[in-house]
Amino acid sequence: MKNHKIILLLFVAFTFTFCSKNADIDPNAGTNTNPTTGVEKGQAGINGIASIDAWDKLATPEKNRIKEWNTIFMHQSVGGDLEDGANNNGFKFEYFDLNEKPKGLSGNVFSTSNGNPIGKIAEFKTHALTHKSILKIAIFKFGYADITDANLEQVKTAYKTLIDDLRSQIPEIRFVHITPPLIYIVSKDDGNAAKMKMAQWMKDTFKDKDNIFDLQEIESDNGGCNLNGVWTICNKYRSTASCPSKGQGIDAPEGQGHLCETAATRISKAFLYSIYQSGK
Repeated sequence: MKNHKIILLLFVAFTFTFCSKNADIDPNAGTNTNPTTGVEKGQAGINGIASIDAWDKLATPEKNRIKEWNTIFMHQSVGGDLEDGANNNGFKFEYFDLNEKPKGLSGNVFSTSNGNPIGKIAEFKTHALTHKSILKIAIFKFGYADITDANLEQVKTAYKTLIDDLRSQIPEIRFVHITPPLIYIVSKDDGNAAKMKMAQWMKDTFKDKDNIFDLQEIESDNGGCNLNGVWTICNKYRSTASCPSKGQGIDAPEGQGHLCETAATRISKAFLYSIYQSGK
């Protein structure tokens, strides 16, 4: 009996010592294969052509994180191409509006007409503030008819005011800025120079705070497609009879800039990567 008591005391002492040495070790350390899904600090910067490959190299669990982040994306036409491309990559934007709350990746088309950027800015602000208690990432996209030499400075001011106001009223919000889409030009510039100026201003203004999806860099092959130095969407990326846009039909010979479905599927990877960067 005495020997049994000694053995029992030695066992208790050994157990206490082992537990004390390991008290601060996470029992799940090294076993959790699921990444954090919540929005974290994020990373500011510019995402262009190289971000397509960067998205492809992400592990599937990392890609899937963006499905959990309440994101609003408002747009028209080319934005629809990006949504279609994202959907082809397995990332569907669900519908939201003033009554329907955003749940994960969420999108909607502006009711404001193309060519009225100030109206679009006001509409976007209303939607964002309506859902400010749950909104994590906000994405506004101009259309290719929204920015001209005549309104460039006015649009800059209005857009900057929008971002500043939302940042003030929703302190934890993240933004993805999208450089305005280009049109196809073969005979004369029809507003692309103004869009390029807007894109450069966006990058200069927001690249240190937010994430920027440089659509212009990708659809022009970083200026490889241009008319006398003015960037244009490359013919191989635009919507044509041989490769139409999934939802926008076939573009005119000049003056439009929708994305053919194959191009939209590829280009949307950089868009998704911008969202990932903004909230990772």
